[in-house]
Amino acid sequence: MIRRVATLALALALASGAASAQEPAPPAGDTAAARERWEKLTEEQRAALREKWKAFQALPPEKQAEAKERLERLRSLPPEQRAELMKRYEAFRRLPEREQRDLKERFTRFKEMSPERRTQLRKAMGEILRAPPRDRERYMQNLRRWRELSPEERDRARERWRQRRVP
Repeated sequence: MIRRVATLALALALASGAASAQEPAPPAGDTAAARERWEKLTEEQRAALREKWKAFQALPPEKQAEAKERLERLRSLPPEQRAELMKRYEAFRRLPEREQRDLKERFTRFKEMSPERRTQLRKAMGEILRAPPRDRERYMQNLRRWRELSPEERDRARERWRQRRVP
């Protein structure tokens, strides 16, 4: 049981960024590698992982299965791709809480979008996360203003934008 806990805790650490994104995750069942990684963690990192483990155990079985599936997808990525994802995640975590909340709200509708729209959104989010703080703040201000508009005002704004784009 402890081995399984340690392996899953380290996997959660990899998924959450506590472990190095450059290191490959140990194969499932590789308890020696899991133990070695556990020993390298600071006490604070271990405590954080214990809390995440408790939170994981409190999830309903279907949510646990989803989390395990996401972890397996992450582990199956090439190291470069995994490192890029971790870099993006860390950039997101550095955003102010308000910006994180705003971005999360936008992503709740992500699954309902067409594949083309998802591609556009991925590109835009990457640009925002790499943008300097001043540009990110301008984007967030525009987003807040947009949300405050009524549907009719949004339609008028879209029409004005379309008219400006036509040469």
